[in-house]
Amino acid sequence: MSQWFDAITFLTLFTTLFVIMDPVGNVPVFLALTSRMDRGGRQRASFQATITSFAVIIMFALFGQYILDFLQISVEALRLSGGVLLFLVAMELLTGKDQTPDVTDSEAVNVALVPLGTPLLAGPGAIVAVMVAVSNSTGSFAGVLAIAAAIIIMHLVMWLSMRYSVLIADMLGEGGIMLLSRIAGLLLAAIATQMVATAVFDFIQLHSV
Repeated sequence: MSQWFDAITFLTLFTTLFVIMDPVGNVPVFLALTSRMDRGGRQRASFQATITSFAVIIMFALFGQYILDFLQISVEALRLSGGVLLFLVAMELLTGKDQTPDVTDSEAVNVALVPLGTPLLAGPGAIVAVMVAVSNSTGSFAGVLAIAAAIIIMHLVMWLSMRYSVLIADMLGEGGIMLLSRIAGLLLAAIATQMVATAVFDFIQLHSV
């Protein structure tokens, strides 16, 4: 099974995306942005936001490496900057910084696409995590399949959490959502620290040869 599916890559990327995209912590944001919608409108918004996020992340997964090559950015630099970026996101989760975007009354603005789909879901942290995973897979079939599975399943989880956001909010309560957001921030900080440490070690090893 390991010959056609990289379980380690799948678990690493899925866990990273789960912590970054924070399906439970984003429930109150989704509820706030769709407060003027009825149940049907909220369900449509959850689907549109998920599709938007999926399309953005897939685009960077497919063409991200070409962008790096064109800009002459190394994988080590990407991993280091990505670790710093993830750490900043972790600090926002740990400190409880309000990330709810301002919403205008104009119906021309589709909140399902912006800001829900991007940058709230498909933000810089998720994009960097996917690009790093793709670069680490070295194009192997097992790695590509694991990355695709992680992205698809993560977006399925995001869609379900938004679709049933009212039920989730009632079950967890404000305190439960806040607690899980803090735990997610702690895990993300650990992941970011590991990315930074790995990047620094790779830089040292590369220049010591």
